[in-house]
Amino acid sequence: MHLADVAATFLLGLLGTAHCVGMCGPLVLTVSSAKSPSKLLSQAAYHAGRSATYVALGAALGALAPSISGLAGAAGADPSRVLGTAQIWLSLVSATLLLALGLERLGLFRLPATGSPSRLPGFARVRDGMLAGRPGAIFLFGALMGTLPCGLSWAAFARALGAGGAGPAALLVLAFALGTVPGLLLLGTGAAGLARRGQKVLELAAAVLIVGMALRLGVDAVASLGG
Repeated sequence: MHLADVAATFLLGLLGTAHCVGMCGPLVLTVSSAKSPSKLLSQAAYHAGRSATYVALGAALGALAPSISGLAGAAGADPSRVLGTAQIWLSLVSATLLLALGLERLGLFRLPATGSPSRLPGFARVRDGMLAGRPGAIFLFGALMGTLPCGLSWAAFARALGAGGAGPAALLVLAFALGTVPGLLLLGTGAAGLARRGQKVLELAAAVLIVGMALRLGVDAVASLGG
């Protein structure tokens, strides 16, 4: 893995800011309403929790990759080809999820109800602690929200799968998580009131960007699959 890979994954998060604001904006604004003496510290705890979940999932995928390669080699297949195909299919799933989310935000159809962290035991206690401004509860709330399905994060996980191990994969996904922070941090601190006033415009812009990213990711994945 090269520094250019880390930089590219950071840019994936940074350039996807509108998508992140559209997806996670309501959660960030909820955290900004917590009874905390510092909105900045509350937001930092939330993003630290969310990033920790991303890094853990990325590291798990990175650790899984050598196992996939080993099984492929034992079966007489080309390990690099099998791993590359797995990355492509993960990218296709990411693109499909992104497209569905974007079209739903445009009001074209509704997605079926799916599992939510709010159904987990103890979630209400974590949420209440978050609203009370307790840093540990805010961190846990962010960690739980990091499990929500997101096509953009799945694209980062697809990169992590081919990073060559748990450590490099964790670094790649951390770079992605850090790229998503600036826009969301601005939303949760200084721009919260402005975001609420322009919420409809913000959601429309996010939906258009999500659809565009889905189509680009899908086209690239199909082209790679064909190659």
